[in-house]
Amino acid sequence: QEEEEKKRAEFMRMSSDSYIDTQKIKKKARQESTSLLVNMDQGTPPHDFSKSMEMSKVTGKQLFPQATPSLSPDTAWSPPEDSTAPDEGCLELELSSFKADDVAKGNGNNTVAIKFSAPQESKRFSINIAAPDHDNYYSVLMHFNPRQFEKGGQVVLNNKISGTWGQGINIPLSTFPLMFGETSSTLIVQINGDGFDIFLDKQHCARLEHRVPLPDDAKSLMLQFPSTDDYGHTENWSVYKVWWGYKPLMAKDDLSNIPGVKMHSKLHQTKLFISKLPKIHTETQIELRRAELERAFQKYGGAHGVTVLCPANRTFAFVEVESFRAADLAMREMSDKYTVNRARMSRHEALMEERKTAGATGAGGEKETSDW
Repeated sequence: QEEEEKKRAEFMRMSSDSYIDTQKIKKKARQESTSLLVNMDQGTPPHDFSKSMEMSKVTGKQLFPQATPSLSPDTAWSPPEDSTAPDEGCLELELSSFKADDVAKGNGNNTVAIKFSAPQESKRFSINIAAPDHDNYYSVLMHFNPRQFEKGGQVVLNNKISGTWGQGINIPLSTFPLMFGETSSTLIVQINGDGFDIFLDKQHCARLEHRVPLPDDAKSLMLQFPSTDDYGHTENWSVYKVWWGYKPLMAKDDLSNIPGVKMHSKLHQTKLFISKLPKIHTETQIELRRAELERAFQKYGGAHGVTVLCPANRTFAFVEVESFRAADLAMREMSDKYTVNRARMSRHEALMEERKTAGATGAGGEKETSDW
């Protein structure tokens, strides 16, 4: 009997020790789980923009979802599976407060950011940016279209005028960061004087240069997420969040390896390019540089003075003077203090000049015909 009591006591002690060990393991697991959750909370939710992207409410606004301050995957938009046409159930958003002249100078609302995911089995998806008078997207300024299984995988950039697609730029999908089968990705389209710059997860991947001038009389652009391609094949992806506003230009100075970039050689008659300046970041630094250049080039601006543009995070500035002769004089007289050259025309400026010249030629031709 005494032996049995010893065994019973030993069993109870072992059971107690086992229970204590089990509780210790559970407590440690809870602590590790809590720590993991805390770390996850400190990071970026998969369907939200990273704070480093600086999608501020001050410089822009969230377009989608409009009424939901905190986003969950349930609020995402996806093309309806029974859609048979691009506009059937599509998502359409207005890019408001758009000014072509400001955008051409690197100012104003110029950036649309899209948080999305495309499943591993997705064949394709696309977006369109168009002027307000697009006539049911019969004319499109910029078309972005990843195609996973076409010709080994490619991304197509294009435009459309009166129902006719232009010459597409086909870029290997392998040159982009992974986007099919990822939890989420961030697509940024930034509009500038030369074209539409495409960034995926902060990597500058391509540019579609302007093929027609940006609409100078429009106060907004339209952003469309089509439900199908032109042949009725349903697109497959989910859009979680869309932001529109101003961001400093993200493209680097060296664009030689960016697909779609063609540097134009046409020079301005009256705009000067001031290079090799110290890089500036803050609004105060921008104002100080503007004031410095206005004083330095004042005499070349005539009665109205010069116009100075100082982009943020850049080592250059632009100075618009009164005339071609004033520009020549400024380059000669200011070369000992600044690195001064004639500015290259942006693609938008070159297209506007071509339109103006064509208009003048057309008007002259009509007058001659009438007189004859």
